[in-house]
Amino acid sequence: MTAINAVADLAIEGDIAVLTLNSPPVNALSAAVRSGILDGIALAIADSKVKGIVLICAGKTFIAGADITEFGKPPLGPSLADVQAAIEGSPKPVVAAIHGTALGGGLEVALVCHYRVAAKSAKCGLPEVNLGLLPGAGGTQRLPRIVGPAKALDMVTSGAHIGAAAAAEMGLFDVVTDDAALRADAIAFVRQVNAGQRPLRKVRDLNEKVEAARGKPELFADFRRANARRFRGFDAPEYNIRCIEAAVNLPFDEGMKVERKLFLELMNGTQSAAQRYYFFASRQVWNLPDVPADTPTIDVKKVGIVGAGTMGGGIAMNLLNAGVPVVIVETAQEALDRGVRTIRANYDNTASKGRITAADVDKRMALLTPSLDLGQLADADLVIEAVYENMDVKKDIFGKLDKLVKQGAILATNTSALDVNEIACATSRPEAVIGLHFFSPANVMKLLEVVRGDKTAKPVIRTSMELARKIGKIAALVGVCPGFVGNRMLAQRQREAQKLVLEGALPWDIDRVLYNFGFPMGPFAMSDLAGLDLGWIREKSSSATLREILCEMDRRGQKTGAGYYDYDGKRNAKPSPVVEQIIRDFAARQGKTSRVVSEQEILERCVYTMINEGAKILEEGKAIRASDIDVVWVNGYGWPVYRGGPMFYADTIGLDKVLAAMKNFEATLGADFKPARLLEDLVAQGRKFGDLK
Repeated sequence: MTAINAVADLAIEGDIAVLTLNSPPVNALSAAVRSGILDGIALAIADSKVKGIVLICAGKTFIAGADITEFGKPPLGPSLADVQAAIEGSPKPVVAAIHGTALGGGLEVALVCHYRVAAKSAKCGLPEVNLGLLPGAGGTQRLPRIVGPAKALDMVTSGAHIGAAAAAEMGLFDVVTDDAALRADAIAFVRQVNAGQRPLRKVRDLNEKVEAARGKPELFADFRRANARRFRGFDAPEYNIRCIEAAVNLPFDEGMKVERKLFLELMNGTQSAAQRYYFFASRQVWNLPDVPADTPTIDVKKVGIVGAGTMGGGIAMNLLNAGVPVVIVETAQEALDRGVRTIRANYDNTASKGRITAADVDKRMALLTPSLDLGQLADADLVIEAVYENMDVKKDIFGKLDKLVKQGAILATNTSALDVNEIACATSRPEAVIGLHFFSPANVMKLLEVVRGDKTAKPVIRTSMELARKIGKIAALVGVCPGFVGNRMLAQRQREAQKLVLEGALPWDIDRVLYNFGFPMGPFAMSDLAGLDLGWIREKSSSATLREILCEMDRRGQKTGAGYYDYDGKRNAKPSPVVEQIIRDFAARQGKTSRVVSEQEILERCVYTMINEGAKILEEGKAIRASDIDVVWVNGYGWPVYRGGPMFYADTIGLDKVLAAMKNFEATLGADFKPARLLEDLVAQGRKFGDLK
């Protein structure tokens, strides 16, 4: 065996050279890996005894993609294009032996090999679109030549991972074999290629499938139309589509020029910068500076949930999905039965769509124990309170849990805004109390705000974060303050939206601006979806707000066919002249003079105020990093990932611009717009939120 460099070696087995890459954890295409491949191929070609080459990887995976830590840095070592040219131009057959995942640049390397042998468990894909990019090493030009343009369009715009069997059916893999036999079978396959004098097949020369699609622009038009909603706001899917069009309509080398041009446009654009930033932010959020990874954790074998309503049921499903037994407690049989029926119905609905099996449903439901007895939670390792937002009720429950539940257990509240420290004071063990703020619907939404109380013990924090990972959530550790991070910032937007409608902007004007910014919906459409009567009590209603007036008129949102909007039978919204008049009349009674409000003002008042509040949160130490705030907003509130998050967006447009707008609004509209001290300091220092450590 010959060591090529620190991450590659070459072994000669009879007449076959086996080039092995070993660059943990995922054999990413770093400068060292590229050099190892290039030098290894050259050595194998120069050895007259060698008749064929196998490219294989040690560890858990084949090349899993580019080394994105090199993005934006001066190039080192050979380019990926040089490596690919050496493989593709080899006079001896080169076979990729694939296990684990061949993703992005890894698949692009496999595509320049003459043949591909894969383990049964292997997966492949081109996920660059998720970083706001396109495959920039020939992936958009070679893939449609081997799988056809239609399948290539799906792969490059979804970033989906394709299993070995499906990849073989597409023609992407030539042989699929048992995982343990991959190396031996790849060597045998090269010998078969030589024995049969099979050609050194270059994917770039396979034109049959792209030529069949030439002159059929409807293929692309139909694909764009079918996916318009999914691609809304994103640049990368459209750029990927244009590259596949180039593969169909241009010679290979011309198509490569198009791919390179469009790749560089995306790489240098703000959307890819935002998506790459978010990629790292979503990993950094798990890093807790004062709670190290080796902090002891509590073994959570059984979880109790107090409350079988929408939140309690959704939280239970997360745990059941992960195989954790749950006891769910209610105070009334009817409420308990309703909660269990809803859980079962959700599972049955998922099974009807083929996402899980009937056996999966039965297995999960068997882990659920419904009860009316709080005492059944005595031996739980974690108890999550999920009742309605009332401090007295929550403190009463925690007082009872304190007397019932075993020592060493975690006592968690799902409150979305209340003071976790005050709740903890209802117990004799505040160190065991933590906030676990799930977002609704809890069985769907990815975000979990882990709310650290003043006395919460570090093992409780670490256990909560690890549990979040186990149940498939992305968790952000936050401090105690009204609304925590997400809802505290949302309150700023909601306040300004309500003020704006009294000044002359109509609900659909505000919703349109925020929708066009990239949110799934605006605040008024969101209110209609949730129900305007959430927390509203008719007996206490006094027509003091627009919401109260609408609820009193039975305009409670989509469920009643009318809210801020009017709805047809399919819940399609249209602006309501009735609501417009209600707003005009209410504003007049408030002494407000209607004026024309620009879209720019709507955007700045709804978004810049959130950024300013985020700065206050950082100032107070209620979030660890600016990027944690962005993770909260992308995962919990539909902030468009191609804008990175509110704090990244602020850095993108310039903190000086945000500060100037806040000062102007403060001067004309009052103290709600007082700039955060941190925002003023950063501007004075010429720094960004991203510079904070």
